[in-house]
Amino acid sequence: MANRWFGLTIDCTDPTRLALFWGALLDLAPSTEHGDDPDWATLGSRTGSQPRLTFQRVPEPKTSKVRLHLDVDVDDIEAARAQVESLGGSWSGERHDYDEGVVLVMLDPERHEFCLVQFYE
Repeated sequence: MANRWFGLTIDCTDPTRLALFWGALLDLAPSTEHGDDPDWATLGSRTGSQPRLTFQRVPEPKTSKVRLHLDVDVDDIEAARAQVESLGGSWSGERHDYDEGVVLVMLDPERHEFCLVQFYE
């Protein structure tokens, strides 16, 4: 039996808004697998070259730190931060410098945490 990771589902109050944000940030195309259902939005596909992201509408807003987050590898940490902010996300103010690179903790438009990571050569 082979097990494969094919995607991640994120609970949110506005699936379309988050799909637009993450699609622009990660250059992922929207999927049509949910049709016109406003409670779902998906980027990528089950058979794509990278895992898909699915956004599922839930009635409650995010109220605490999530225990799982995405790490996004970037070439230029400051340019990536500016891109996130231009798309409606924000920087948490948290920065970590390590021997292998730098990490900025960011927030998407619904305040889900994720990290921008720039590795040093």
